[in-house]
Amino acid sequence: DYCATYPNSTIRYHASKMILHVESDAAYLVAPNAKSRVAGYYYLSDASGSIDNPPIQVLCKLLKHVVASAAEAETAGAFFNGQETIYVRRLLEALGHPQPVTSLKTDNSTTESFVNKNMRLKRSKSWDMRYHWLRDAALRKYLLVKWARGILNKADYYTKHFAPSHHVQMRTTLFVPENISSNSSELTFKVSKS
Repeated sequence: DYCATYPNSTIRYHASKMILHVESDAAYLVAPNAKSRVAGYYYLSDASGSIDNPPIQVLCKLLKHVVASAAEAETAGAFFNGQETIYVRRLLEALGHPQPVTSLKTDNSTTESFVNKNMRLKRSKSWDMRYHWLRDAALRKYLLVKWARGILNKADYYTKHFAPSHHVQMRTTLFVPENISSNSSELTFKVSKS
C-alpha cells in the first residue's frame, strides 16, 4: 500500500554520535483475552536526541500475561524495551560506539516514578517481580527512564489502531521528510516495491 502510493520513497539517516534512544509505550486491554500490546521505537542520535533519524528497530508485541492496570502494562513495555536495549547497546559498543546511559522515554508517570524510586510501593507489590529489573538497570546506569507527554512518544503509533487519515499524518512525523536541509553527511536508502 505505502510503496504503491509512494514509489520513490527514501529513508534518510543523518550522521550522528550513534547514541541509542528508546521510546516505550503500551496499550492496555486492546487484544483478545484481555491482552495488552507494547511497543518500542529505537533510534540513533546525539546525546540530546535532537537529530531526528528514522528508527533502527521497532519492537511491537503482545504481552503473554494479563496485567491488572494500564500502569502495569506501561511498566511491562518499559521492561521489554529495557531488556532489548541491552542487546542493542552491546552491539553498538562492539562496533566501536561507546554508549552513555540510554534514555528510555515513557508517557506514564507511574512507570517513571516506579523505576526511579519516587513512589512508595503499596499496590505495585503485586506487580511481577521482573519489573524490578528496571530499577536495577537504572541503578547500574544502563537506563535513564524519563517521562514525556504521550503526543511526543513515537512508540505510541505502534500500539493502537488508527484511521487511515492518521497513518498519512504520522508518516511525516515518524520518518524524516525529504525537505530537511542538513550540513551533516547522510545515508539514503531506497525503498522498493516488492
